[in-house]
Amino acid sequence: MAAEPQPKALTRKPLLLNKVEGSQEVVNMAAIVPKEDGVISVSEDRTVRVWLKRDSGQYWPSIYHAMPSPCSCMSFNPETRRLSIGLDNGTISEFILSEDYNKMTLVKSYQAHQSRVMMILFVLEMEWVLSTGQDKHFTWHCSESGQRLGGYRTSAGACGLQFDVETRHVFVGDHSGQVTILKLEQESCSLVTTFKGHTGGVTALCWDPIQRVLFSGSSDHSIIMWDIGGRKGTAIELQGHNDKVQSLSYAHHTRQLISCGADGGIVVWNMDVERQETPEWLDSDSCQKCDQPFFWNFKQMWDSKKIGLRQHHCRKCGKAVCGKCSSKRSSIPLMGFEFEVRVCDSCHESITDEERAPTATFHDSKHNIVHVHFDATRGWLLTSGTDKVIKLWDMTPVVS
Repeated sequence: MAAEPQPKALTRKPLLLNKVEGSQEVVNMAAIVPKEDGVISVSEDRTVRVWLKRDSGQYWPSIYHAMPSPCSCMSFNPETRRLSIGLDNGTISEFILSEDYNKMTLVKSYQAHQSRVMMILFVLEMEWVLSTGQDKHFTWHCSESGQRLGGYRTSAGACGLQFDVETRHVFVGDHSGQVTILKLEQESCSLVTTFKGHTGGVTALCWDPIQRVLFSGSSDHSIIMWDIGGRKGTAIELQGHNDKVQSLSYAHHTRQLISCGADGGIVVWNMDVERQETPEWLDSDSCQKCDQPFFWNFKQMWDSKKIGLRQHHCRKCGKAVCGKCSSKRSSIPLMGFEFEVRVCDSCHESITDEERAPTATFHDSKHNIVHVHFDATRGWLLTSGTDKVIKLWDMTPVVS
């Protein structure tokens, strides 16, 4: 469901620290180099660049490396300085960066997919490289040998990928809107479960291993928080974007979710509150408030000599209601509705001012974001966009 106009942003907002420009095409992914004033980026223009901040305050490429195919995604491990890059032709190439970040050395390349690599994760604890592709396959390889350890065919191309080291569960979100959980062994995998809650494709996943919840962002503009650890099937919706959600990041220390979208919005959600599930929409042939028939209920229309009405649903109680009985609008932040939505008149009267208090802040990045990377130690957020620009933000005013 598309979001309606957003609430006015609060006075506290992210501070733009720097812009990194120079790519000829879309920057598909970028990451902050921890403990360094540096940024690593991969672009559709086939380049891998390592940008270091100079005395002038500007970022200049200390490494400019051209790949044989457009670079679609990357995974960087700071401990080993291992950089894994997924390419449009299905290849994964692994590099080691020098200590001064002025040189990158190719370790190995291997054909992981038959078409574009959508997402890639390097798991140091297992020495695995996990990846998804447009070929509808999830695969994992040994990072030492490059040998393919196994794979699983998904229902559609997948660009959501997360891994839990403790349980060896991998989460794959695909374009059909389905999330698949697999249990990985050294050379085999087993299906744990699948679930679906979005009306559009899954565009991003984010895993919180402490609270054991999974966040999924979608092209339907929404985010769902899945309570995996609670084992009760709880799913909480978050509505706050006017276009597809492109990337998610989670600040564990403050329990805040950062979501970014094609609408240019950066939304910071407070997840340290008791949120409520949205109710199932009830089916009825007549308004569950005034009993007026809906337009397909011909028998009641004939018997009562009344014109059938259009059906709506109250977002708070889920009842099927007519327009007259749901003329009011209200935000319901604890249900994920930070903007005003349709509610029935009785629910509108029951919602208190405290229940309308915002649980998220909204900020405009002024570019179409395709990916974000959050450095929790410094509170910095990196956004890369279709405008070929990378922006570095200080999020400490809003993530604290």
